[in-house]
Amino acid sequence: MTPAVSFQKVARHFGAVKAVDALDLDIVAGEFFAMLGPSGSGKTTCLRLIAGFEQPTAGTISIFGERAEGVPPYRRNVNTVFQDYALFPHLNVLDNVAYGLMVKGIGKTERHKAAEEALALVQLPGYGARRPGQLSGGQRQRVALARALVNQPKVLLLDEPLGALDLKLRENMQEELKSLQKALGITFVFVTHDQGEALSMADRVAVFNDGKIMQVGSPQEIYQRPKTRFVADFVGSSNMLPPDFVQRYCGQRRWGSLRPEAIRVARAATGEAVQARVSGVSYLGAATRLALDTEGLRLHASVPSGTTVPEQGDAVVLTFNRDAIHLMDEAT
Repeated sequence: MTPAVSFQKVARHFGAVKAVDALDLDIVAGEFFAMLGPSGSGKTTCLRLIAGFEQPTAGTISIFGERAEGVPPYRRNVNTVFQDYALFPHLNVLDNVAYGLMVKGIGKTERHKAAEEALALVQLPGYGARRPGQLSGGQRQRVALARALVNQPKVLLLDEPLGALDLKLRENMQEELKSLQKALGITFVFVTHDQGEALSMADRVAVFNDGKIMQVGSPQEIYQRPKTRFVADFVGSSNMLPPDFVQRYCGQRRWGSLRPEAIRVARAATGEAVQARVSGVSYLGAATRLALDTEGLRLHASVPSGTTVPEQGDAVVLTFNRDAIHLMDEAT
């Protein structure tokens, strides 16, 4: 099957800065694909390369098998939803949504009908007469989404679209976006620096750092089997175990990762245990996060709410299954 988007040895340099460095990537048609990474990692530059706002310094980009280098944004079958919504304040909601169709020369009756259908799709029926300034942040984001969808793109690009929303609304929008993507079957390419967002929404995740992709895989693969220390540390919360520690428990001198929820904390040793002292206690609602000092390491464990939690300064023992330690590609 032809990929929705294909990068082959794509680079984008800004002077001496390699924003994207010889990158290979195939995005499957119809999937929800997340580009995850810290600021400056290259994920947004990749999105702009797909959209046509940037041109590659080297390499080739294909969108459903058609070469995209040099093709202007308006001739690509993609649309972009931005974090700042980019709505026209002087136009009402209906005309904002229909704007792209107007540029294409679609008649007023037809484009307004399509815009109304797009607004219904994002749960804003009847909002067409309002101005953007009369809407909440979540409603403006839905209008921006409708404006992108009304053009029926094959690929929808989303550049940190939920970053300006508060936590509860962001969580609701995550569910809505995922449901909408499944219903429409459009390829979504979603850029975010929020690990929880990427893991909860995406079919596959690419983790970026320094213009390169560190790992591509399902959310479960990325979280449970990180290939590098960077991926383990950036995606979720993980304890980095140095080679000496790993060799003692796994027999291999490799870097390992151990998720906080895999560590059991007790006051008496049961089985193979590690002596530790509680150096910090943070209540997080559903769980309590413990900072634990042991063998020159600072580890973190997650204890479910409702269980007995030790206090700061308490001596405890830590137990875990050896197979919970994931060995990474990096050695010493």
